[in-house]
Amino acid sequence: MRGSNFVSFLTVQGFFIGIVFGVLKATDAENFLWLVILVTVFFYLFAHVCVGFYFQTLGVKAHPFPKKSHEHNLDFFVREINKREQFVDAFYAHKAELLEEEPRRAK
Repeated sequence: MRGSNFVSFLTVQGFFIGIVFGVLKATDAENFLWLVILVTVFFYLFAHVCVGFYFQTLGVKAHPFPKKSHEHNLDFFVREINKREQFVDAFYAHKAELLEEEPRRAK
C-alpha cells in the first residue's frame, strides 16, 4: 500500500470515529464539529508519523540496474523466439507436402 493511500485511509477512519465520539460526547452542534475535526486531525497526523517511521526503518537503498545482463538476456530471448518462428513458418510452408506424403506411406 502506498503511503498516501494509508494516510487517506486513516484520515477517513478518523473522521468516522470522530463522528461516533461526537454523537456520544457532544452536547451541541459546535462541540460536535470541533470534536470531529480534532479526532480527524489527530488521525491524519498519526498516519503521517506512522508512514514516516515506516519509510525511515524500511531502509530503501538505491542499487544500480543490471542493464548489461538484462540486455543480454533479452537479446537471447529474441534470438530464441526468431528461431522458433522460423521453424513454425517452415512447417506451415511444407505442411501440404507433409500431408500428401502420409497416405503414400500407409500403402
